[in-house]
Amino acid sequence: MKPSHLGSLVRGVLVGLLLGVVVLGFVWLPYDPRSIDLDHVLQAPTVAHWLGTDAFGRDVASRAMLGARTSLLIALQTVCATLVAGVPVGVLAGYLRGWTDRLIMIVADAILAFPAMLLALTLVAVMGGNRSAIVIALAVSYLPAVVRVVRSSVLSIREREYVEASKVAGDGALYTMCRHILPNALPPILIIATSLFGWVILYESALSFLGVGVPPPTPTWGNMLAEARPYISTAPWLSLVPGICLMLTLLGVNMLGDAIRDRLDPRERT
Repeated sequence: MKPSHLGSLVRGVLVGLLLGVVVLGFVWLPYDPRSIDLDHVLQAPTVAHWLGTDAFGRDVASRAMLGARTSLLIALQTVCATLVAGVPVGVLAGYLRGWTDRLIMIVADAILAFPAMLLALTLVAVMGGNRSAIVIALAVSYLPAVVRVVRSSVLSIREREYVEASKVAGDGALYTMCRHILPNALPPILIIATSLFGWVILYESALSFLGVGVPPPTPTWGNMLAEARPYISTAPWLSLVPGICLMLTLLGVNMLGDAIRDRLDPRERT
C-alpha cells in the first residue's frame, strides 16, 4: 500500500471513529455517566464495564463518550465564533489598509502579547467556569491568529487583476470584498479552521484538567484526567482512556488538516 493511501486510510478511520462515537453518544450510552455506584468503585475493565469504573463507580466508557461530545461541541462553537468574528476583521484590514489596518493589527498584536493559555485562564476565571465562558475565552485567544492569516491572504488577493477590474467597473468596496476577496480567501480559512479545531480541543482539555473548564459532574477528557491523578498506579485505565481518546482525536484532526492543505494548496503537494 502506498504511503499516501495508508495515510488516507488512517485519517479516515480516526475521523470516522471519532464522529461515530459522538453520534452514538447522542442516542445511546452504556450507562448513565453521572450515576454513582459505590458497589463497583475502581472496578477494572470487565464485560459489564468494558473500560472499568472510576472512584465513584461511574462507567468510564460512558463518561468518555459523553466527554467526546462535550469537547467537540465546545471546539465547534469556538471555531465558528472565531471565524465569524475574525474573518470579516481580517478582510477589512487587508483590503482597506491605512489606519483601519494599523488599528486592527495593534489590537491583534496586543492580544498576541499574552500567551493563549494564560489569556484563556484569565478570561475563564473572570467570567466563571461554564461552557459559554470557555467558548468566549478560547475564541478571544485565537482571534488574532485568524485575523492575521486572513489579512495576509487578502493582501495578496487584492492585487489580482479581477479585483482591479472590479474597482474599475465601479463596484463598491463591500461588493468587491464579498464577491471577489472572500471566496478566494476560503482555502487558508479552511486550513486554519481545521488547525484551530485541534488546538481548541487540547486547550479545553487543559482548562478542565486545571479545574477551570466545564464543571463536574459533566465529564470531559480533561477533568477525567484530573480525577485520575490519584489513581495512576492503582487504576491506570482511568488516565489511559481519556488520554488515548485525546491523542487519537488530535492525530486525526491534524491529519485531516494536512489533507485539506495539500488539496487546496498545490504548492504543498509532493
